[in-house]
Amino acid sequence: MVKFPEIGKITEDVFNNVIYPHLGAKSVEILVGPQHGVDVGIVRVGNFAMALTTDPVFIVPEYGWERAAWFATHILVSDVVTSGLPPRYMSIDLNLPLSIKESEFITMWQVISEECEKMRIAIICGHTARYDNCNYPMVGGATVIAIGGLDEYVTPGFIKPGDKLIVTKGPAVEATGIFATMFPSLLSRTFGEDFAKKTEEIFFMMSTYRDAMLAVQIGVRDDGVAAMHDATECGIFGGVFELAQAASLGVRLNKDEIAVDERIQKVCDYFEIDPFKSISEGTLLIAVRPHKAELLKEHLESNGIRAFICGEFIPREYGFVLIENGAEKELAHPKVDPFWAAFYRALKSYSVLENEKNNLM
Repeated sequence: MVKFPEIGKITEDVFNNVIYPHLGAKSVEILVGPQHGVDVGIVRVGNFAMALTTDPVFIVPEYGWERAAWFATHILVSDVVTSGLPPRYMSIDLNLPLSIKESEFITMWQVISEECEKMRIAIICGHTARYDNCNYPMVGGATVIAIGGLDEYVTPGFIKPGDKLIVTKGPAVEATGIFATMFPSLLSRTFGEDFAKKTEEIFFMMSTYRDAMLAVQIGVRDDGVAAMHDATECGIFGGVFELAQAASLGVRLNKDEIAVDERIQKVCDYFEIDPFKSISEGTLLIAVRPHKAELLKEHLESNGIRAFICGEFIPREYGFVLIENGAEKELAHPKVDPFWAAFYRALKSYSVLENEKNNLM
């Protein structure tokens, strides 16, 4: 009997025992099928490779409608670009709550369209309606399609022992961006208004589009990037574990080589979560051939994206190794992301404090 997690994505056990054995019809055109820890599916269409991803349309009105739509769009795109192929098309289904106002919908849709235009993505079909029993933040779903040559896509199957691991931006980008956006007055009272405003800027780091598109410019497969993975649920620790596992390899992750943004460290300490185990949309994990690792780091940083060479992939029999404070120990998958419990705990406490404050006024 498999066990569903209390919250968040399904476990590897659920995927392997429920999802994977039942995948509909077989097709010889599938180049990369469903795998735990792999962000995209890839199929052959004539002489081209087509990568596809499907995710919820995740709209959080509390972010403000423009930011909410920006975030929703970049979440949808951040997985498909880990294929190394440029995104070109989107199919989107919006099942909106009855409470949405016309002005809110117009703002949301215009931002989605504008962000897609910036990334050269055409919205080609969909469904839009308001229904009872639909609610935020899950208000539909979308599929994003990327197109490229058969020799241009990347996937964990191309990773080899000795390949280097590069992490962009550092840990807990998403966790911090959400905390800063949802609780600005709390952070302002705790750390000062200037800190709160600067921390809110992290919100717009929650995208891997530029990271991935810049990464493949140095070359792919034996000439550069072998695979990429978006560090979402369970953060860097979970993402690195999943990437190595999908490649049927082990990994050595040197945590000491990854700098943590001061703002992120302070926020994670305040909300009592481990930044390396926490959700981090926008942090890209890259496996790259050793001879291109330094060039990739320089290329990313010259374009304003911090990058850390912080490990390497090793034969599976050597396991999953974490180097922390100079000592080696096992790298284990966190299984449950600590962000969610901390977020809902903070939301409850913050609401109580705000109510008390209002009652005193």
